[in-house]
Amino acid sequence: MKTLNKTDFDYISLKLASPEQIKDWSYGEVTKPETINYRTGRSERGGLFDEKIFGPEKDYECYCGKYRRIRYKDIICEKCGVEVTRSIVRRERMGHIELSTPVAHIWFLRGVPSRMSILLNISVSDLEKVIYFAGYIITKVHEDEKEKIISNLEKEYKAKLKNATDDDTRKRLKDLFSNTKKEILEIYEGKVLNEISFHHYSLKYGICFEANIGAEAIYSIFKNLDLNKLKIHTEKMIEKASIIEKEKLQKRLSLIRAMTYAGIRPEWMFLTVIPVIPPVLRPMVALDGGRHATSDLNDLYRRVINRNNRLKKLKEINAPDVILRNEKRIIQEAVDALIDNSIAKQNDSAAMSQSQKRPLKSLSDNLKSKQGLFRQNLLGKRVDYSGRSVIVVGPELRLNQCGLPKHMALELFRPFVISKILQAELAFNIRGANKLIEERTPEVWAMLEEVIQGKYVLLNRAPTLHRLGIQAFNPILIEGNAIQVHPLVCQAFNADFDGDQMAVYVPLLEEAQWEAKELMAANKNLLKPQNGDPIVHPSKDIVLGSYWMTKSVDGELGEGKYFSSPNTAITAYEYGVVSLRAKIKVLATNNRKYLKFNEGFFDTSVGKLLFNSILPSDFSYVSDEMTQKRLSSLVDELIIHYGVDDTPPILDKIKSFGFKYSTFSGTTWGLDNVKVPSEKAKIVEEGRKLEEKTISEWKEGLLSEEERYQKIIEIWTYTKKELEKVLPKTLDKNGSTYDLFMSGARGTMTSLIQMAGMKGLIQNNQGKTLEFPIIPSYQEGLSPIEYFVTTHGARKGASDTALNTAKAGYLTRRLVDVAQDVVITEKDCGTKEGKVVSRENISGIEIPLSKNISGRV
Repeated sequence: MKTLNKTDFDYISLKLASPEQIKDWSYGEVTKPETINYRTGRSERGGLFDEKIFGPEKDYECYCGKYRRIRYKDIICEKCGVEVTRSIVRRERMGHIELSTPVAHIWFLRGVPSRMSILLNISVSDLEKVIYFAGYIITKVHEDEKEKIISNLEKEYKAKLKNATDDDTRKRLKDLFSNTKKEILEIYEGKVLNEISFHHYSLKYGICFEANIGAEAIYSIFKNLDLNKLKIHTEKMIEKASIIEKEKLQKRLSLIRAMTYAGIRPEWMFLTVIPVIPPVLRPMVALDGGRHATSDLNDLYRRVINRNNRLKKLKEINAPDVILRNEKRIIQEAVDALIDNSIAKQNDSAAMSQSQKRPLKSLSDNLKSKQGLFRQNLLGKRVDYSGRSVIVVGPELRLNQCGLPKHMALELFRPFVISKILQAELAFNIRGANKLIEERTPEVWAMLEEVIQGKYVLLNRAPTLHRLGIQAFNPILIEGNAIQVHPLVCQAFNADFDGDQMAVYVPLLEEAQWEAKELMAANKNLLKPQNGDPIVHPSKDIVLGSYWMTKSVDGELGEGKYFSSPNTAITAYEYGVVSLRAKIKVLATNNRKYLKFNEGFFDTSVGKLLFNSILPSDFSYVSDEMTQKRLSSLVDELIIHYGVDDTPPILDKIKSFGFKYSTFSGTTWGLDNVKVPSEKAKIVEEGRKLEEKTISEWKEGLLSEEERYQKIIEIWTYTKKELEKVLPKTLDKNGSTYDLFMSGARGTMTSLIQMAGMKGLIQNNQGKTLEFPIIPSYQEGLSPIEYFVTTHGARKGASDTALNTAKAGYLTRRLVDVAQDVVITEKDCGTKEGKVVSRENISGIEIPLSKNISGRV
């Protein structure tokens, strides 16, 4: 096997290996199923771990121990036959198994599309019948004998027809003649016969054809195929073929051309020699108590070797054909399981683990999927300086900070702390420094604090669906075991605090630290790369606190009072003269913030003044109630005014303000806060009447079944919408529920309507909307049948979520794969053609033109 230089190639191509090539890779034939001798713990001769084939287990030491040390390098021991070399060769040296019968490669038989099926123009099910000894394939037809049988049949038919006296006999003879002739004409190369048909044809027309069974039959057909002749023949057939046949033949032709171009013979789709992968890639590890943990591949190879050796013996003793066929079939199944056990499983021939009662992991299973060799081992990174923990909210943190448990930080920054200890001469070697760290002395914590000054760590939450799934933070040492995360970065990570975990990594190099601080830090990533919108939106408690403070309420203490300046009004509140949410009038100062009021009086409240006090002094006064939407647009304005660098401190002030006053507001929640509207009975009654009217029209034949169904759905949808209109009126304008709902902090109209309106129409597990609406709300309570009906949709929702997540992930993966070679190198593509941007999108919803055209003009 040639060893190439790492850079000594132009490209990589994967193609079928010939038996000669497999033997060329191999260092010897594996003839025994044994692995390791349980007494000596050494590999068995001729077995799956044989040192003679795969190389020595110990560096520069042969099996028998005659040659040891590097001075005997490359010598082959004359006693045990082992080459004296490094043991790492056991990672690359392959063996082979010489099969005593050809075996179909399951990828090319059952893969979609089946290459064998396309090449022979035989269906996959027929091919499987032949290969698994359930059917015979006609391999040769003697045309002259066939013609002889047909001419003899015609002579016999004419002679008997002359002697026939009545019409019935003539009709019977005619039918018999046409059926027999049809049977003879249906004898052609590649026709697959079942057991009964084969015996029937053999007895009657055995002289004019040859048939065979098993993989050997297809192998011999493939061996005799001339690809060039087949190519010319297929090209001629395409010229005459119909549109449907043309498509099929086109696939066949492209396969033939590809095989010719790559220099691949069709019979290589059958295995006569099986490569045995190096033993280090299918390890066997000794456990306590004399037992061994082994890779599944060893069991699969063992099955193939056992069955192959048994077939060899049966051939030697000239065993009956029935026994040989059965043995060949089970060898085919053993090789199928070795190559791809997941495909074999579909045919109920999967190899199962005896102890664990699970399918064994085959060669294909070890390569494919997320846990396969490529994605898990070759592309997966193993990071030394990393940790993982549950996340909790850190309301005191700044936007570029995260709270890191001190014990975790000590492990992550251990090398840096050791360096500091050695510099301070608290210890004189690494072992001593490690001992100090284990003892957790006060000096260690002081040095850790010193080490992390100005350092950044990366936080990552899986799944990392966009680049903001990994961001850099300056760690703050905290007690406990959970990582603290700033509440405003949750949206970028799609994180919440119900048990989510995050991984933490330490960038080690100076350049990596610079990149983390300047490019990946959370305070530098306020915008979505997707569209340039802000991704740091205040939500939940922050929205509630800000809304509660900026909402004016009638009848509060100090309502209608006039104040000479904003500061006077705030002082009056501190002395208990006016309440936070009272409607007051304040005289604007000549500060830039109040320019729009022209130094006149303006309507406001102390809450609004306090909220504006946290915004920059040159930012125009905001007099709106701070709902979630308004807060998001405010963040947008702040980023436009002050840029990405100066906005984070303002956001931190908004966060602290929101948390402080949401606590101060004393907002509570109880189910009785939401009242069932008094108009509900009337609205539902009207819906019932319309439903009855629709059913009577249907019974009279005025409506079809589909029209009746659609109309009933429309009636109850309209009824629910009518309830939605009256429900907000039942809420107390100054109550907690109204504040929570109207601010956008928590709850939507959907949740309110289900709590106090009606559950409404639901879908079954097929996704069809049921005509049976759930009239009661959760507050009124559901009957057992109503509750049972609602569970259908809930169950479907849960399963759909899981399935759609996997589908979306796989689609994204393929899209990224397709776009690998598309690299943006220019800022401007240089096109002179424009693009029409409509105010309405496809669904007819109006969107602001500014969003669509910003940055594109």
